[in-house]
Amino acid sequence: MTDDPRRHIPRTDALLAEPRLAKAAAELGRALVKSTIAAAQHQARLGEIAPGEVAERALESLPPTAASLRPVLNATGIVVHTNLGRAPLSAAALDAVRAAGGSTDVEFDLTTGRRARRGRGALAALAEAVPDAGGVHVVNNNAAALLLCALALAPGREIVLSRGELVEIGDGFRIPELLASAGARLREVGTTNRTTAADYAAAIGPDTGFVLKVHPSNFRISGFTAEARIEELAGLGVPVVADIGSGLPAPHPLLPDEPDATSALRAGAALVTASGDKLLGGPQAGLLLGERELVERLRRHPAARALRVDKLTLAALEATLRGPAPPVTAALDADPGELKSRAERLAAALAGRGADAVAVESAAAVGGGGAPGVELSSAAVSLPEDVAARLRAADPPVVGRVERGRCLLDLRTVDPRDDDRLLEVVARCAC
Repeated sequence: MTDDPRRHIPRTDALLAEPRLAKAAAELGRALVKSTIAAAQHQARLGEIAPGEVAERALESLPPTAASLRPVLNATGIVVHTNLGRAPLSAAALDAVRAAGGSTDVEFDLTTGRRARRGRGALAALAEAVPDAGGVHVVNNNAAALLLCALALAPGREIVLSRGELVEIGDGFRIPELLASAGARLREVGTTNRTTAADYAAAIGPDTGFVLKVHPSNFRISGFTAEARIEELAGLGVPVVADIGSGLPAPHPLLPDEPDATSALRAGAALVTASGDKLLGGPQAGLLLGERELVERLRRHPAARALRVDKLTLAALEATLRGPAPPVTAALDADPGELKSRAERLAAALAGRGADAVAVESAAAVGGGGAPGVELSSAAVSLPEDVAARLRAADPPVVGRVERGRCLLDLRTVDPRDDDRLLEVVARCAC
C-alpha cells in the first residue's frame, strides 16, 4: 500500500508550537495565525506544496499586522486619492497617533486632576491656523459637520441653496438628502448654471435657518454662468454656512480658485465646514470654524456627542497643524523639474535592467473633490500596460494609472525617499 503523503502534514497544534509561528501568534493573534496555518495545510492536501513546506508557507503568508489594510505606494498622480485613504499622514502625525494609543490626557488636566476640555490641544492648533475664526469645533467628517449645522440651526426650517450646488459626494451620498435627514426643508433657488444674490434674497423668510454655499465637488460648470458670492449673501440677515470641502485654511498659490477657510470667513460666512483629510493633509475629520456663539451652539447640541472624534484623530490633527508640512503639501509644492529628473533616473535604471521603461511628461490632479479641472505638471515612468496588475499584487503594492495602453507611475505622489523601494518593486514586476 502506497503511503499517502497527506498523512505527514503537520498537526495544527504542532505548528502553533513552532517557535516562529508561536511568536507570530503572540504578535498578530492566535486566530489569524491559525487560519493562515489552515490555508497552508489545505495547499498541502491539494498537493500544491509538500507536507514539510507547510510551516514555511504559513510564515510567508502572514500579514505584517493584525489588520487587513495594506500600505501601498501611490503612483497615480492623484494627490488626495479617496480610494487610497485620502491624505497620507506626516511622520509627526503618525508619531502622535502612536503616543496617543494608550492612556492619555485627552480629557484630563494633569495639573488639577480634574476633567478638561476634550481635544483642547487640537482645537487650539486649529484656531491658530485660522485666526479669523471666533470659535472652532471638530467632528468626524465634513458630512457630519453639515449635518450638525442642519440639526442645530435649521430643524423644521428651510435651508436655502442654489440648484447648481445640489452635489453628490462619494459612494452615492447626496448633500440634499443628508440635510433633509436632519429634519430641514431645502429651498432651492436659481438654476443649474445661474444663481444670483437676488434669487437667495427672494427666498429668505421667517422660516429660513441659514443659507448654504457648497463647493462643487469633482465637477465644474462653465459657459453662461452666474454665482452669488459670500460677500453678497452675508448681508441678507441670516447666517451663511460655507462648505469649502477640501479644507485649505488659507489661499494656496497653485490653486487660486479653490475656496479656503480664511477667505470665506473674511467674506462674511458665519460658519465654514471642511474636511481634515484633503488639502489640509490630516486625518479624517470635519472642521467647523466661525462665529463663537454659533460654534458653541453646535458643540452643545446633543448630536455633537454622536459625531465627536476619537483621541487618535485629535492627536493626528494637532500634529498636522503644528508639525512639519504633511505629504499632501509636499506633493502640491513638488518642483516639476525635479520630478522630471527623478523619472529619468528611474526609467534609465529600469531600462538598464531590461525593462520597457521611459520617462514621460504627465498631468497630476488634486483629487478628493478639490480643485476640479486643475492639472498639475508632473513626470512619470511609463511601462507596458500589463505591468499594472503585477505591480498591484507586489509587496508593497504599487498603484499607478493606465493611459493610452501604458502604465504610468506618476512621481508627484511618490515620496522621493521611496524612489529606491519603487525601483526594486518595478524591477521585480517589469524586468
